[in-house]
Amino acid sequence: MTEALDIARYTGIGQFGPAYRHMFEHDPHAAGSVDRILAERMIRLRSESAGYLYDRYTPLDIKCEHGSRPELERFARMVSATSGDVEETIEGIGAFTSCLEGKVIGEGPDEMLFGGTEEQVMRRGSDWCTDVARVGCVLCQIAGLPSRLVFLIDTGNAYSGHVIIETYRREGWGAIDTSTGVVYKDEDGRPASTWELMNQPELIESHRSHGERAVTSTPEQFRGAAISNYFVWESAAYDYAVSRLNDYTRSILAMANQGWPGDLRWLHGEELL
Repeated sequence: MTEALDIARYTGIGQFGPAYRHMFEHDPHAAGSVDRILAERMIRLRSESAGYLYDRYTPLDIKCEHGSRPELERFARMVSATSGDVEETIEGIGAFTSCLEGKVIGEGPDEMLFGGTEEQVMRRGSDWCTDVARVGCVLCQIAGLPSRLVFLIDTGNAYSGHVIIETYRREGWGAIDTSTGVVYKDEDGRPASTWELMNQPELIESHRSHGERAVTSTPEQFRGAAISNYFVWESAAYDYAVSRLNDYTRSILAMANQGWPGDLRWLHGEELL
């Protein structure tokens, strides 16, 4: 009972302060949809919660029912068949998810779609990290690898959220940025967890030679993190509604496309909440 109460203190969208709580509350995904629920259940990764999150939070048994998601299964089999080992399978999944953005290049704000099943996201593509991470998470699970979502927040900047995954192998969790295809490892080539990356920022910098120099590959993006379990075999419990861009997110994207003139950050008074 004590442990549950302690963990509850680190759970939910308010873990990164009122400004980021407001941002999560105005997420473009439909209210009550899978992506909103997973955010509401996230547990902040801190020294107090790290032991629980890395020892007991995520079960390692895979319960995928063969034939229940044939489209995802076909792709997972294809990647596994062309891979020499587990690491190549993970790299193949990361390479695939990182290409989903290419399907929507050139789309305007009015064409953007958010959410939906993993199959829908794979078919239409997406440059929204939440959707892309969910695809990577379930593909890893279908390939036999325990996986979960990780929310990253650059607490020193506004609207600096990102979602990646962690996958379990070689007796440890390793972070994979499904938007860029970066598979994080330590200096010995072992999987590097989000917690290790937060405490050893030099590991993050070492992966920038991978060719990906996006802001998501910087130590600043790992200033805050939270973990949320998502299992493909529990999909019947979620709402996979597809939504369109809301006015809140539209304003943020418009300013981002302009390069934040005048060094503007919070646009809607979130910092005053």
